[in-house]
Amino acid sequence: MKIISADWLVICDENNSIIQNGAVVFTDKIQEVDTLNNIEKKYPNIEIEKLAKNSVLMPGLINSHIHLEFSGNTTTLKYGNFYSWLNSVIKHREDLISKANTKLILSKLSKMKRTGTTTIGAISSYSFDLDACVKSPLNKVFFCEVIGTKGDMIDTLFADFKDRLNIAKKYKSANFIPAIAIHSPYSVHPFLVRETLKLAREENLPVTSHFLESREEFEWLHKDEGVFVEFFKNFLNQEQAVTKPMEFLNLFSNIKNLSFTHCVEASSADFDKIKLLGASVNHCVTSNRLLNNTKLDLEKLKDIPFTIGTDGLSSNNSLSMFDELRNVLMTHYDKNVLEFSNVLLKAATINGSRALGLNKGSLAEGLDADIIALTLPDEIEEKEDLAMQIILHTKFVDKTIIGGEFV
Repeated sequence: MKIISADWLVICDENNSIIQNGAVVFTDKIQEVDTLNNIEKKYPNIEIEKLAKNSVLMPGLINSHIHLEFSGNTTTLKYGNFYSWLNSVIKHREDLISKANTKLILSKLSKMKRTGTTTIGAISSYSFDLDACVKSPLNKVFFCEVIGTKGDMIDTLFADFKDRLNIAKKYKSANFIPAIAIHSPYSVHPFLVRETLKLAREENLPVTSHFLESREEFEWLHKDEGVFVEFFKNFLNQEQAVTKPMEFLNLFSNIKNLSFTHCVEASSADFDKIKLLGASVNHCVTSNRLLNNTKLDLEKLKDIPFTIGTDGLSSNNSLSMFDELRNVLMTHYDKNVLEFSNVLLKAATINGSRALGLNKGSLAEGLDADIIALTLPDEIEEKEDLAMQIILHTKFVDKTIIGGEFV
């Protein structure tokens, strides 16, 4: 049993609870959270690691949506327009994937740990990131992705997907959970979606999917119009979308841990369906901005929980969750900065945990002991400012605890 204390504990619960001069008792699970004074009285024979002045303990951050296989990109891909970006991804895919070897991806994962991330939802298109993910101490929900719209290729595509999933399942452990990603409504045939989700239900696997990320996707799916007409005709000899957005959503019933990413062009009816499915929305604000996509209207979500994802370096310049949180805070300038900061810390912790079907994301008894320690540059006078100041000032963390172990 270990005990660590700090000037501030940010619990990340429904009440935005904060404990001043608090301590956490933990093994691989959190055993107790209270004031330092009470913990010292209750555990007089256990040495307490007392952190320095202006220290903060909080749950490790959960990056709910990330693509690691494009970690070789810096200045190669085209930003400013979704369609231009997509074409540049196809043009440079082989070169970028070959750059993103295990050593490079491990270096990115290591930096993510130093910047506060303890858990990732990794979307894997080819499983080229599998080795790095297995070796990393971070918690991983490893989403094997299925893609393909050609009806006569469904059996082959499904077999390839199952092969990758079965390989990933060999590495299943407490911190490596195999899962399923459906690429998007425009890129996966509904028969292929149906077969894949049948497997997800049988094996109770988490599921995620991109959904209505761009105006180009919206025009194609709703009207069979726009620049996607040229794209699908040239690449797949296809002149109509294989599904409509609501038809796509209707396929996802009875999936226990479900999330949809982006959703920036989703309608009120789409969000009503997403809520009915019990799903979360993965918010990737930097990616949306760089591709000139619409800003997600958080008011439309109503009470659908949202999480925070960096997406990949294919559409971001950083995999740091604190960088992403700063970007989200500044992008949604219609929100009160103090109140929204509390919302964002929960989105990046407890909401991410629930979306991925995990038992973490809050400093609460019985949850996994995934904890980060950080130090603010100066004193906080008012408790209500704490969440905002954490987001504004944290670049790197001082200590990382995953599953009760310092890593």
